[in-house]
Amino acid sequence: MNLSFFDQFMSPTLMGVSLILMALIFPLLLFPNPTNKWLGNRLSSLQLWFSHSFIKQLMIPLNINGHKWSLLLISLMILIMSINLLGLLPYTFTPTTQLSLNLGLAMPLWLATVLVGLRNQPTTALGHLLPEGTPTLLIPILIIIETISLFIQPLALGVRLTANLTAGHLLIQLMSTAVFVLLPLMPTTAMLAMMILFLLTLLEIAVAMIQAFVFVLLLSLYLQENV
Repeated sequence: MNLSFFDQFMSPTLMGVSLILMALIFPLLLFPNPTNKWLGNRLSSLQLWFSHSFIKQLMIPLNINGHKWSLLLISLMILIMSINLLGLLPYTFTPTTQLSLNLGLAMPLWLATVLVGLRNQPTTALGHLLPEGTPTLLIPILIIIETISLFIQPLALGVRLTANLTAGHLLIQLMSTAVFVLLPLMPTTAMLAMMILFLLTLLEIAVAMIQAFVFVLLLSLYLQENV
């Protein structure tokens, strides 16, 4: 039975029960919990250093009201990054290749930033729909354009993450298939393709981390406009 390249993006099931929830929860079990000891191990220290550096960089443009989101943003960053990296392992499933999941993360968080802006500073939040100094004739058109761009923001968040991960997984599968096919026929070409596959895997590891960072960074930028 020949499988399609897109079968890897199907949600795995066990006796008719979807395992996507298990795929979402399992990465969280890999991170150590903080203890009451004065000194932790190297993994805990590395995790604490990464969280502190990331949140410090992320909170610089935000005012004091936006700092309340720090725990949510770092948790989201670690969740997406761990899911993306674990999805690169053989015989695994990457939940973030599903557009429904990414939109499920993007839509409520984006809507929360918009509602925060409308509640705390409604004049400023609505003022983003109309730039200062706009000619009178262009006011209706600009309001429509800015409103459309506002509602496209969560769609852009979800589609960007889905497209980058899906394209990377397809490239890796295509290159690995080429290596297996060319190995008995043209060993030299197969070795060259294997080197390209290794470099592509390193690139996908970087993409998995960068896309998680970009997702949270864009969310913080949306928050910056509303706090």
